[in-house]
Amino acid sequence: MIATTELTLWTDVFNTKTGAVYQCDTERCWYVDFAGKVARFDHRCLMKLRKAIYAIDIEQKLLNTTTGPDVEIIFICACDHCYVLSLAQVINLKELLEGTFVMLELNHIIHDRLYSNSL
Repeated sequence: MIATTELTLWTDVFNTKTGAVYQCDTERCWYVDFAGKVARFDHRCLMKLRKAIYAIDIEQKLLNTTTGPDVEIIFICACDHCYVLSLAQVINLKELLEGTFVMLELNHIIHDRLYSNSL
């Protein structure tokens, strides 16, 4: 369970109905609240998570007619977190990460414009 004082140090980066990503400047990390758990990621591990999720061919998995399970196990080397997700959850996590990285890029662009114009 997350203490309320910890949440006050977190900035909401992006959220959907299924999850949220928060940035913590004091710890220089991101917290991903998804699939019933809150996981802490540094920049490198967040990039690895995005790469792992983007590498899943969702269309191929949906069109596959074999009787295999519709579950993906996302394990990121050098990270402490593992996700076991259904295909619907993979789609939801991909949406969450796409929105997060768009917001981070937008923040970077705004920061560059503000500080380059003030010089």
